[in-house]
Amino acid sequence: MKFFCRYRSLSKYLVVRKLSQAKPKDVPVPESKTQVICVVSQLVGANYVKVVCTDEQTRVARIPGKLRKKVWISPLDVVLVELWAEVSDKGDIVYKYSRDERKKLIEYGYLDPKLIEYAGGTI
Repeated sequence: MKFFCRYRSLSKYLVVRKLSQAKPKDVPVPESKTQVICVVSQLVGANYVKVVCTDEQTRVARIPGKLRKKVWISPLDVVLVELWAEVSDKGDIVYKYSRDERKKLIEYGYLDPKLIEYAGGTI
């Protein structure tokens, strides 16, 4: 059984709990037809990126202000894109997946590993 320890400076004691008690982090998946999982292929500039989506289309996605300051987005990152209502080839980035979440998406069948290779990278 694995344990991990964390020192709490406020209460001055050691907290030990089981790893099995830690709740797994949910992986956000597309909830509607306007959300698509994509792989970043190129940084265009001015907070825009080119993405290759799971529906085999190349789109231009915008990094909104709340993500721009907190999350660094680079080529070959897997992101969740919310498509614009007016134009189908543009959208906003809603979420950036971590490496573990990317593996879960591949495991659950939401993301094809060939898409990452097509964008120019490896898993």
